[in-house]
Amino acid sequence: MSTIHLAGFPRIGAKRELKFLVEKFWKNEIDDAALQAGARELRQKHWLLQKGAGLDISPVGDFSLYDHVLDAQVLVGAIPRRFGFDAAKLSSTEYFQLARGNSSQHAIEMTKWFDSNYHYLVPEWHADTAFAANPAPLLAQIAEAQALGIKAKPVLIGPLTLLWLGKCKGAAFDRLSLLPALLETYRELLAALNAAKVDWVQLDEPILALDLPAEWLAAFAPAYAELAASPLKLLLATYFGDVSAHAEWLKALPVAGLHLDLVRAPQQLAAFTQGWPQDKVLSAGVIDGRNIWRADLDAVLQQAEQLHAQLGDKLWLAPSCSLLHSPFDLAQEGQLDVDLKSWLAFAVQKLNELKLLKRGLQQGRTSIENELAASNYAREQRRSSPRIHRAEVAQRLAALPAGSDRRASPFAQRAPLQHAWLKLPLLPTTTIGSFPQTAEIRAARAAFKRGELDAASYEAAMKAEIELVIRKQEQLDIDVLVHGEAERNDMVEYFGEQLAGFAFTEYGWVQSYGSRCVKPPVIYGDVARPTPMTVRWAVYAQSLSPRPVKGMLTGPVTILQWSFVRNDLPRSAVCRQIALAINDEVLDLENAGIKVIQIDEPAVREGLPLQRGDWDAYLAWAGEAFRLSCAGVDDSTQIHTHMCYSEFGDILPAIAALDADVITIETSRSDMELLRDFGSFQYPNEIGPGVYDIHSPRIPGEHELEKLLAKALDVIPAQRLWVNPDCGLKTRGWPETEAALQAMVNVTKRLRAKLNATAQA
Repeated sequence: MSTIHLAGFPRIGAKRELKFLVEKFWKNEIDDAALQAGARELRQKHWLLQKGAGLDISPVGDFSLYDHVLDAQVLVGAIPRRFGFDAAKLSSTEYFQLARGNSSQHAIEMTKWFDSNYHYLVPEWHADTAFAANPAPLLAQIAEAQALGIKAKPVLIGPLTLLWLGKCKGAAFDRLSLLPALLETYRELLAALNAAKVDWVQLDEPILALDLPAEWLAAFAPAYAELAASPLKLLLATYFGDVSAHAEWLKALPVAGLHLDLVRAPQQLAAFTQGWPQDKVLSAGVIDGRNIWRADLDAVLQQAEQLHAQLGDKLWLAPSCSLLHSPFDLAQEGQLDVDLKSWLAFAVQKLNELKLLKRGLQQGRTSIENELAASNYAREQRRSSPRIHRAEVAQRLAALPAGSDRRASPFAQRAPLQHAWLKLPLLPTTTIGSFPQTAEIRAARAAFKRGELDAASYEAAMKAEIELVIRKQEQLDIDVLVHGEAERNDMVEYFGEQLAGFAFTEYGWVQSYGSRCVKPPVIYGDVARPTPMTVRWAVYAQSLSPRPVKGMLTGPVTILQWSFVRNDLPRSAVCRQIALAINDEVLDLENAGIKVIQIDEPAVREGLPLQRGDWDAYLAWAGEAFRLSCAGVDDSTQIHTHMCYSEFGDILPAIAALDADVITIETSRSDMELLRDFGSFQYPNEIGPGVYDIHSPRIPGEHELEKLLAKALDVIPAQRLWVNPDCGLKTRGWPETEAALQAMVNVTKRLRAKLNATAQA
């Protein structure tokens, strides 16, 4: 009998229960006992749902109050030492301080989880980092699952992946030097899990899909030989890419099973089935864990039948990766178009797809013939739907002349024209776009969507918020203003709602980081912009102040990356469609007198293929898409872009090729570390390194800001340096926002005065 299992399930809950639970704790509305009770109730609800769906083995350890990589740091007793906390005695308050910072320490650096839109907290390794097994939290969850009659499979980040994900702190050293001590800690953890009477443990090693250095690849065999001393059955899981280059030695590892992502990399299967060891489980990731399109059950079952004929009960079936990246339950969607809904599958539906595949293998195709027929019908209906293709979009793309994505003049010629009319001081200050989304703003938007607030009243409410934001920025003496984005629910959803080819869910939330959830749009067809999206709001904001106000747009690559994207066209083609739609908006903004326009692209880095051999092709079409989005603007129009929570050093030529006049980046959590790459590269255009972390409620001290700006001035000439926060201020409250921005402006003015005095001396 084939086994069906998961690497992980959406922990946020069907209605984002985890988000609201955690935020109540942060606001001191509930105590730790209530927090733990709520988390336990949510975990147990999810396990019982999986059991009811016929899952043979359920993951344990995939649930986290904030981040599973942070939980792994706690598990091995290696949380950042600068906080002074004891991992074995860590309170919930201290746990969240690691993630969000406190009055004396900035939060742990956050970056993207491989090429997904999930963010993880980066481990901090020192040459003398000590590890200590701390299995108690995981053992408690195992006991909870077993009490419900759940067959539990603990899921841990593998030791090599955990080491790789971290950053070296202090003097330079080789992270692999920590492996022996870490492996000893893992052996202690496995011993504790064995005592808890579990049979299988899954060790996730997604770094195998990367271009790893030879010494890291060579470390796998001895590491897993050491871990194999445990009596537990180890399932090594890979996902997000092709690992066929390692097939021979992976098959030879002393583990009881191997999981492969056959959605992202179906071509790798042949390398593993040839000569597959008869005593090992092959877990086939055949259901897409990262997108929402319904599986082609007929094709997947055919593949499973072929594998089952070879492997028998050694074949396990699973999603390609954790369902962390999938919305919870499609059944909640009461307003989706019926046809479109029939093309989709969320996490709960993916469980059902696994169950059907298992039944088809056990009892034959006839046992699921109705479900196969429904799957085939939905696939054919989607393929032939007239809603998918728009002839005018294809014609416009085909008619683009060569070089249409290039600005008329190089930056060196554009910059003086922009400076001449902007007349900004040295070290100009700005923000990234959004200002606090207060309860009043959210209530007005919700009432408008429900039809309880008429259009005129809603517009008046949003204009009042825009004026408030403009006046506060003027009072703070910020140089380049923003309108605050009060009218926007999300930086991608807001635009998708106004573009053809997009659809929206009510409850299709996925976790981005911590309690931050996003509801990605669904790109189901060709993309076009029927009418202007932001122009009237930007024009109104600019009418309120003589200072320049930025038009704020989300870039094509980010809209693509942060949506659930159709899988019947290359992603590059979809991105170019979006770029032309954004370009229509850019030109309309410019024609309306908005001459500073920010096109945010925080997702450029995360879209990189995991293997470098595929980078050039991606960067070429991603860069072209960004440039297409601002093609045709006048040289005097200043184009900004924003990127955050990514490493940029290895793609700086591609970032420079975007040819934005000003780029703003996140640098505060890394203590300006990211900026050094821009300095070494001699980035040619203007740059604004974020000087404080907006994802933390703490207000930075002026001495901190001064230190960071001094570091920035060491690598970027003052004439090309901007001053701004790390990211948008949507999630922050007004008191902390005003205090932090006032500190930023105060420090900037002092430095500006010093620089001007030095220049005049």
